[in-house]
Amino acid sequence: MSAHISLKKISLFFEQHRVLDNINLDIFKGEFVVLLGPSGCGKSTILNLLAGFYQPQQGTIFCNERSVQQPDPSRGMIFQQPNLFPWLNVLDNVTFGPRLSKHNRELVNARAREWLKRVGLAGFEDHFPWQLSGGMKQRVALARAWLPGPEVLLLDEPFGALDAQTRMMMQELLRDAWLENQTTLLFVTHDVDEALFLADRVLIMSAHPGRIVDEVTLPFGRQRDIETLVEHADYRYLKQKVLQRVRYEAKRHLTSS
Repeated sequence: MSAHISLKKISLFFEQHRVLDNINLDIFKGEFVVLLGPSGCGKSTILNLLAGFYQPQQGTIFCNERSVQQPDPSRGMIFQQPNLFPWLNVLDNVTFGPRLSKHNRELVNARAREWLKRVGLAGFEDHFPWQLSGGMKQRVALARAWLPGPEVLLLDEPFGALDAQTRMMMQELLRDAWLENQTTLLFVTHDVDEALFLADRVLIMSAHPGRIVDEVTLPFGRQRDIETLVEHADYRYLKQKVLQRVRYEAKRHLTSS
């Protein structure tokens, strides 16, 4: 079985500073992988490379057996900030991408309304971003990213700015949409609990330069309940293991800098 996403011997330098060092990563179709690690370890840089925003100095990147050279609609991205256009209403924000190319307006609008319904925003199509809460804006961003039907979705701490209750709701919305669509997801977070709830696999990175130093395959199954997950026999052990490794990498960086 070939990988849907494949990074081979990736190294990246910014102004002769090594940001990533020999990254090797395979992600299979429909898999949900989470990157964890200290601030500045290169998690977001890996997403930007996969998105095609820039190229590594060493190594190769493939998605669906095609070399990644530039951005492509098959790879969607969601950022920590929703980045909505303030002069457009919710429906026009969601359909902005398809409207830049040839499309059937009625069909795209119908699909957008369906996605807005899925994320709990039916009836808000004519609202503007300033009329929405932070969680509602991020739900618009989620609908916008999924509307074109991307093969891969890259998420850079998309719920990091939300309050705890809204964050849990967004996590559940994301999992539901992923389970329904089987999109391949690569998700960056600093939150161990979030990683354990969402992921099939958790990859832990070191800092300066960023390397993948540990991998944890989660045994919880995909049909998870955020309220009962902590009752799983392996939850406490795995949380402690992941947390200790992340803290070790963060402390190691502080003592060496």
